[in-house]
Amino acid sequence: MIVAGFGFTSRATTDSFEQALNRTGLAERVDLLATPADKAQQPAITEFARNRSLQINPVQPSALHAAQTETQSPLSRLLRRTGSVAEAAALAAAGPGATLIVTRQISQDRMATCAIAKGADT
Repeated sequence: MIVAGFGFTSRATTDSFEQALNRTGLAERVDLLATPADKAQQPAITEFARNRSLQINPVQPSALHAAQTETQSPLSRLLRRTGSVAEAAALAAAGPGATLIVTRQISQDRMATCAIAKGADT
């Protein structure tokens, strides 16, 4: 399973998500989207998921905190207790033994980040 994890601000648009995902180079290979549980119902990400016919896996804070991320954002560390929300969400949703295959990529408008993880079963 290939999971695209997202971190984003409340001002992110569907285009923000599209830009961040496209920067990973794996936009057409994604099986599932993931983001923090408290943001999983935001209108822009739900519309983005619907447009791509993908489900959103809401990731609980404890799973975000437990994930070992490759990149380290001071703001993410302060607000979410993880180095990268996108990387942590992707790894958590991809399951035990998942590996990060694309580190966080930032949308052109800087409103969304996306990272890609591969589940151990893939």
